[in-house]
Amino acid sequence: MSDDLARDVQDQLDAVENLLMSSVQSDDPLLATASKHLVEAGGKRFRPMLVLLASQFGDPTAPGIVPAAVVVELTHLATLYHDDVMDEATVRRGSPSANSRWTNTVAILTGDYLFARASDLLADLGPEAVRIQARAFARLVRGQIQETVGPLEDTDPLKHYLQVVADKTASLIAVSGQFGALLAGAPPHVVDTITSASEKIGVAFQLSDDILDIASDTEQSGKTPGTDLREGIRTLPMHHVLAGIGSGKDDARLRDLLDQDLTDDTLHTEALTLLRAHPAMDRARADLRRWAEDARAEILTLPDIPTRAAYTGLCDYVVSRTG
Repeated sequence: MSDDLARDVQDQLDAVENLLMSSVQSDDPLLATASKHLVEAGGKRFRPMLVLLASQFGDPTAPGIVPAAVVVELTHLATLYHDDVMDEATVRRGSPSANSRWTNTVAILTGDYLFARASDLLADLGPEAVRIQARAFARLVRGQIQETVGPLEDTDPLKHYLQVVADKTASLIAVSGQFGALLAGAPPHVVDTITSASEKIGVAFQLSDDILDIASDTEQSGKTPGTDLREGIRTLPMHHVLAGIGSGKDDARLRDLLDQDLTDDTLHTEALTLLRAHPAMDRARADLRRWAEDARAEILTLPDIPTRAAYTGLCDYVVSRTG
């Protein structure tokens, strides 16, 4: 990212942070504390940054840009409160999750409050923005339900998994790019390209998260390693194992473990150790690189301005964060 672009984006990110903090205020002390819990825990602000970068293809000073960036971050944070309840997670961003610090009820209601605050900001961005957000939210819910229920008997498990990733994660990242370009007045074909490329980046981002969940430690990922294994959520490396990738002596044992209840610490540790060393991890990393390269190819059709290079840098980032 060029120095001038970096300064412009950082100035806007500062404005995003200020509006984000003011948006989670409440007269109720518990709600105020719980709402600020994940905001103050940090985070990459990946989605707001996409809004700001995409706006560079039009007028980045347009009045709706910063509020739109806050809308997508509030929506994302709200889903994290709900996800941690569903996953019974104890750690989020290196800190105790809201459900473990308070209760499931407080965490759920806090997530609902953040959704409401996002809607309040969204109302000022016009009916088209409201419609885009509503459709994305429907995809978020559909993705969560599909993940919870699992694939039907006649559905390919890997295809089902990728659809869940697209709906549950990539949809909001696509909206981030779409909001930035649309509200900045970029040409329609640019808006469409950014939306499509951002969705592919979103899929790659989730694939990298899934790899990190297996390969990283708590300090690197901010979450307890092997959370998906423990919760019985089959991610890309696990699908490759079950599809028969690899032929080592431990393959049969690992496939057997993936069909068991891994809430038992001993079994969970064994499965995590075997999975970390399995060739399915290399296959998953190759899939991640392919999604990132597909996004890059679309981005390179955009006007050659500094933000295009920043977008391609994001493609590199989602790959490099997995090591």
